[in-house]
Amino acid sequence: MKYLCVLFLFAISSLQAQSSAPTEKPAAKPKAPDAVDQMAAVLKPTRVMRYKKIADKELQLHVFEPEGFKAGDSRGCYLIIHGGGWTGGTPPRMYPFAAHYAKLGLVGISMQYRLHSKETGVSVFDCVKDARSAVRYIRAHAMELGIDPQKIIVSGGSAGGHLAAATALFDNVNEDSDDLKISPIPNALVLLFPVIDTSKEGYGNEKIGERWQEMSPVHHVRPGVPSTIIFHGTGDTVTPFAGAKAFQEAMLKAGNRCELDINEGGVHGYLMRNKALYDDTMSKTDVFLKSLGLLK
Repeated sequence: MKYLCVLFLFAISSLQAQSSAPTEKPAAKPKAPDAVDQMAAVLKPTRVMRYKKIADKELQLHVFEPEGFKAGDSRGCYLIIHGGGWTGGTPPRMYPFAAHYAKLGLVGISMQYRLHSKETGVSVFDCVKDARSAVRYIRAHAMELGIDPQKIIVSGGSAGGHLAAATALFDNVNEDSDDLKISPIPNALVLLFPVIDTSKEGYGNEKIGERWQEMSPVHHVRPGVPSTIIFHGTGDTVTPFAGAKAFQEAMLKAGNRCELDINEGGVHGYLMRNKALYDDTMSKTDVFLKSLGLLK
C-alpha cells in the first residue's frame, strides 16, 4: 500500500511540473519569397572575389560580367548594396539588380559587408568603411575588372542605400588599411528607399548612438555630391519619406542634381515585392544613367 501511495504522489508531481513548464512558442514562419527573391533564385554570378580581409573575415564581391566581356575592357560598373538594417542580408538578395546591368553591358557587382552586431563589436561605422573600401578596391583594380574607374554607379536598398550614400558623403570614415589617395566617391548614386536620416525622426538612431549625426546623409549634403536618383514610397514608416524629401531639397539647394521618384502610399521595400514596380524602377534608372552618359 505504501508503495502505491509513493507512485501516486510521483505521478501527481510530474503532472504539476509539466503544467507549470513554459510552452515552446511555435517557430516563426519563414518569409515568403518576394518578386526580387524569385528572380535572384535563378541567378549566379560570373565569379566571386575578395576585396578586403579584416582579422579572419574575408569580404567578397559577387561579380556579373556582361556577354562578350574580355580582359582589358573599360565598362561602366553598377555596384549594389543589400539592406537589412545593417544587421542582416546577403549579396544574393540584390543579384537581379547586378544582373540587369550586366545584360546592358556594365559589370554588375553585389557586395558583402560586415554586419552590425553588439556581440561581435561591428558598428555601423564599420559597415560604412566596408562600402568605401569596396569602391576603392574597384577603382584600384579597374583594369583587372574591365571597368572604367570614372563610370562607377553605387546603389543600395534601405540600409544599403545608406551605405551607398556614405561612399560619397562620409569623408572621415575610412578603414586604416585603405589607400586614401583612391577616391571612394562614385559617379552616380541610385538610392532605393534609403536610410537617409539617422536622427530620432528617421531610422537607426538607437543602433548608431550619440554619434548618429556623423552617419546621417541628410546632414552631410554639400556641393559636388554625385548626381542621385531616389526611389521612395510615401507610406514608408521604416525609413520615413520625409527624410528622402529633405535630402532632395538639400541636394538641390547645394546645386546638385537629385531626382526623387515618389510611389504614393508605397511601404518600405515596395519595389522589391512587385515585379511591375521593380521593372518600372529599373526602366527609370536606365533613363537616369543614360542622361549621365553612364549607360549606352
